[in-house]
Amino acid sequence: MHRRLLALLRLAVPRLLVGVLLAGTAATAWADDLLVFAAASLKPALDTILARPEVAALGRVRASYAASSQLARQIEAGAPAALFVSADTDWMDYLAQRDLLVDGTRTNLLGNALVLVAPKASTLTLALAPGADLAGALGADGRLALAEPNSVPAGKYAKAALSKLGVWNSVESRIVAADNVRAALNFVARGEAPLGVVYRSDAASEPAVRVVATFPADAHAPIVYPAALLAGHDTPAARALLALLQAPVQQAIFREYGFDAPPQ
Repeated sequence: MHRRLLALLRLAVPRLLVGVLLAGTAATAWADDLLVFAAASLKPALDTILARPEVAALGRVRASYAASSQLARQIEAGAPAALFVSADTDWMDYLAQRDLLVDGTRTNLLGNALVLVAPKASTLTLALAPGADLAGALGADGRLALAEPNSVPAGKYAKAALSKLGVWNSVESRIVAADNVRAALNFVARGEAPLGVVYRSDAASEPAVRVVATFPADAHAPIVYPAALLAGHDTPAARALLALLQAPVQQAIFREYGFDAPPQ
């Protein structure tokens, strides 16, 4: 009996050790993951960039996309992101005020434009000038899709632009507010809303919509995408990724997806 137990232990111990070593290796790999929190509008372009070999060389890089407001609050609550790219300066300021950014790493990464989109088959034309009949363009029952206008950057830009043009009051009751700008885009792409307000980059990445008109740049605050490393996650890999996003090759990819250089 004792000999059998000893034999079993001799077989089991190496296996247990292998299991512990494997578990330790997996834990180390997971700890080395680089998590990026990025505004939802960045997904098509950033997914392309993160798939490039120069990014893969940094290790496993993962991205989580949502409204900048949601991501900032998750970071405040302790989410383990290393890099944050916001769709406006307000939510980056929010984190800076709470000492959650790594000093000296904040940079303005990109710019964008705001556009009015319709389903691809739509033949609607509308000039986005003061007093434009946007309510009439929606038809009797149509709704205007945009990101939530009180907290999500794209929605805030949209509300500001529509207010500047004097049409917000005429469409406010007919808005379908989405969690983020990509969700607003999908309402239009699926034909569930006849019109939507999104970023130009969103329209460029979705073949099921077309741009009806571009909002005047002076109708809203400049659209700026700031990026910064997050406190507690200042690693060489995170710094390398932030530098890569600013490099000419990656910036050219962003341009292909409809982004601009950051406004001065």
